[in-house]
Amino acid sequence: MSQRSRTRPDGSATALDKAYDTALLDLDGVVYAGGEAIEYAVDSLVTARDGGMRLAYVTNNALRTPDAVAAHLTELGVPAEPAEVITSAQAVARLIAEHVPAGARVLVIGGEGLRVALRERGLEPVESADDDPAAVAQGYGGPDLPWGRFAEAGYAIARGVPWFASNTDLTIPSARGIAPGNGAAVEVVRIATGADPRVAGKPLPPMHRETVLRTGAKRPIVVGDRLDTDIEGAFNGGVDSLLVLTGVTDGAQLLAAEPRHRPTYVDADLRGLLTGQPEVDTRDGAFGCGGWTASVRDGALELGGDGGALDGLRALCAAAWTYAGDGACALDAGKVLAKLGL
Repeated sequence: MSQRSRTRPDGSATALDKAYDTALLDLDGVVYAGGEAIEYAVDSLVTARDGGMRLAYVTNNALRTPDAVAAHLTELGVPAEPAEVITSAQAVARLIAEHVPAGARVLVIGGEGLRVALRERGLEPVESADDDPAAVAQGYGGPDLPWGRFAEAGYAIARGVPWFASNTDLTIPSARGIAPGNGAAVEVVRIATGADPRVAGKPLPPMHRETVLRTGAKRPIVVGDRLDTDIEGAFNGGVDSLLVLTGVTDGAQLLAAEPRHRPTYVDADLRGLLTGQPEVDTRDGAFGCGGWTASVRDGALELGGDGGALDGLRALCAAAWTYAGDGACALDAGKVLAKLGL
């Protein structure tokens, strides 16, 4: 993994909740999935908070309001205030407010979270393209969003109304598996209109700006499960990141990651916040972590040794990423990941 791991003077790894002042936590696939807490998430977050780490919940899901998200987290056992929740709805509402007159009407294609965020910025949500909107705001509206809402967006955009999207995540985790996300809905409107929206959510700068403005974090770490939103967002913001393997990213995707998708740290779940991440070192041209040694020889990934699966994955990441340089690693990782049970 990254050589930016924090260590104590005696060389032992510093727990991440002590090395950073604020955890910027994604929700879906990290804290919960399908509304239920992910294993170890609640206890880990309570322990981190009790130890002095600030927690902020940063989500690309624009459906629910910060009040609703905070109430849900509290029900799960993680006391949270609405001010600790930052959504892509808030980020896109600020972006729209910077481009339209104060009090302007905005056609909403989405849920209550988007409407509340627009009102917070002094904008008026409307439901029809015939309501003379100054902008179109599209965010995740849940699985029951009527098809006709996409038509309303298309009518307005065809008239030249500027189009904004909270985020473009193609998928979203659910209790039953991976479901279409707002990005899939955005593609429907894009295909119908030929237009492209301005996007606010992770990994783009408006979301990072919104997060910094609302949290005031000085030494933040981004915690997420997605390479193309959470980890890339951290990369774009110049901050460290922790990838947890409780969501959509698997070992093969991690090994193939290009530089902007490479996390500083990786762990199985949120218990990784409470531990020091082991260093990856060089061993005669190979990379070692714990009892494992990884290398690329004759165009193939090799892994030797024994120990915890995560240490093996960390060593493999160092080998694969060094081999790939500034590109994505195209080596077959199936055999070495099978050896780790990943």
